[in-house]
Amino acid sequence: MRAFITGISGPALTAAERGFLRDAQPFGLIVFKRNVDAPQALRALVDEVRTILGRQAPVLIDQEGGRVQRLGPPHWPKYPPADAYGRLYDANRAEGLAAARLGARLIAADLAAVNIDVDCMPLADLPVAGADDVIGDRAFGQEPNKVSALAAAFAEGLLEGGVLPVLKHLPGHGRATVDSHQRLPVVTAEKATLEITDFAAFRPLAGLPMAMTAHVVFTALDQMAPATTSAIIVREVIRGSIGYQGLLMSDDLSMGALSGSLGERTAAALAAGCDVVLHCNGEMDEMRAVAEAAPVLAGEAARRAAAALARRKPAEAIDLDGQRAEFAKRMSAVWELTRGLA
Repeated sequence: MRAFITGISGPALTAAERGFLRDAQPFGLIVFKRNVDAPQALRALVDEVRTILGRQAPVLIDQEGGRVQRLGPPHWPKYPPADAYGRLYDANRAEGLAAARLGARLIAADLAAVNIDVDCMPLADLPVAGADDVIGDRAFGQEPNKVSALAAAFAEGLLEGGVLPVLKHLPGHGRATVDSHQRLPVVTAEKATLEITDFAAFRPLAGLPMAMTAHVVFTALDQMAPATTSAIIVREVIRGSIGYQGLLMSDDLSMGALSGSLGERTAAALAAGCDVVLHCNGEMDEMRAVAEAAPVLAGEAARRAAAALARRKPAEAIDLDGQRAEFAKRMSAVWELTRGLA
């Protein structure tokens, strides 16, 4: 088992991908819309990957709700963005927290039905005025305590449904003025400001099993390297100030924010302190480059991986139809803002 998570190209494995999975032995798989057909086909794909790997490898997806939802109509419900829970929280704190937890529990039920067991959610990013909209309504809000509370409720809902949450994007993506999918964001805020805002939102969530880095430069900490490849930020902020001790993965190595070859990016992220790296686009040449640079998962990284996966538990019983109706009722106050639920 090697220290990377891979994507694949389409809704069914190619012969080359079967060989790659068998030989490279990635830690896990991440699923995107290009991999999604009907539920039965998606479940068959997930099961085949695990059969080839010979273990219950984690299978990840970005199922946030709103703009970032890989599973959607007609086979799966449409969910609101995180901002909708934040708006409900502002009107009634208890209702907002209950809605976030229930929404996550319903997402977990959808994922568990197709054997996906990791959701790259919740975000604890704090968007600020003038920031790029790449985060925007994906955030629960702009105040640390509110964001932490809602993110914790969402994570609890996922865990109750047998799905592991991935906290993102450490140590914060909300101040980025460019989209890291395209370019490298540079944040010039002072460290003292970051400590009481961006970093503060993550501290109460430090016990979550998995987390993802941000491809963002924080000049007050490291003038050159983004968090993903900065040993200073991983050691002093993510593991230090924030106190996160779970499995730390990079954001997607194929994003435009990073420079160098895929092998160089892999080596840099792992050297900085990421436990595993994430590669998403399903391009075979890139997948091979990442696999060649990723070592066997061992030592402290292997311990963190095992501890994270040990937190997968069978889903608690739920009246799915009844809870979907309850969720719609809870969200009725922000129905127009979320454009309704399918």
